[in-house]
Amino acid sequence: MLKALAIRFHEFGPPAQVAHLQTVDVTDPGPGQVRIRMEAAPIHPADLNRLEGRYGESPTLPATGGIEGCGRIEAIGTGVMGLEPGTRVALAHAGGTWCERLVTAADRVFPLPPDIDRDLAATLLINPLTAWLMLHSFVPLEPGEWVLFNAANSAVGRSLIEIARAEGLRSLAVVRRPEVIPDLTHLGADAVILDDDRLRESVRERTTAAPIRLALNAVGGSSALRLANALATGGTLVTYGAMGRRPVELPNGLLIFKDLRARGFWLNRWFRETPEAERQRTLQTIAALAAAGRLSTKVAATYPLSEVQEALTTAAQDRREGKVLFRMNSSAESC
Repeated sequence: MLKALAIRFHEFGPPAQVAHLQTVDVTDPGPGQVRIRMEAAPIHPADLNRLEGRYGESPTLPATGGIEGCGRIEAIGTGVMGLEPGTRVALAHAGGTWCERLVTAADRVFPLPPDIDRDLAATLLINPLTAWLMLHSFVPLEPGEWVLFNAANSAVGRSLIEIARAEGLRSLAVVRRPEVIPDLTHLGADAVILDDDRLRESVRERTTAAPIRLALNAVGGSSALRLANALATGGTLVTYGAMGRRPVELPNGLLIFKDLRARGFWLNRWFRETPEAERQRTLQTIAALAAAGRLSTKVAATYPLSEVQEALTTAAQDRREGKVLFRMNSSAESC
């Protein structure tokens, strides 16, 4: 039986304490499955939450970390159509990607265009997909309309800037630190403003009082309230993250007099409830944007699997500039 290295956790707790590198057995793929030789996998905030036992769904322990990555198919099981060994694929919510090899359901992988950068391929199916879906699932925005969002320097925020630009929307990016404004402006944001008590006035100034019908919240607390105050009557506030670890609290007046909608978005639910054909069509759209050079990924640091504690410590740091990724080494060749 093949063996491979994997980052496993047997209990919930501080990520750098509970995650350890282990050697695991890797089976042949069964019916409807593929075996993948992993190339790279990011560390998302959701990954840290899973290790802590604070995510929306808890894995059965012991578990392998990682919800996204990319690699190449090594073997396919019976009944798998449209995939073959050697095909480079991206995968998400596929059963633990922080490893050298894994076996997963074929409908959890997506074949990639050959010229997509490895780091972008490894981060394609969570953050850009989340951004695209939020821009298309809640409010039917017209070209030229503004979309307002906080945590604009996050991976999802940067994807929102790039996808909005590609689709003719205007991005109003909200940040906490003025030093990141030049980078986001260079990335393509139409306006970047600070997340402070003047946010509503700043929005009106930068948009010449254009109505804002969609705001996307990854922070919560007072930041979410500031977004809501900047929305037009009948606007929609979508919450998809809780970086500030404070609840969203909307005054009654915003609901009564402005008729605001408060919605939530969770990508896990989309993967679980969306028919495979629709999933594949949407992922093809994301891959086409990447192949056309309309998407990018900012990487803060990369680590081999053997440096799991260092990687998780770096990923947990506040004000980190970019993603932390595992890049798989070549030791699986001899397994």
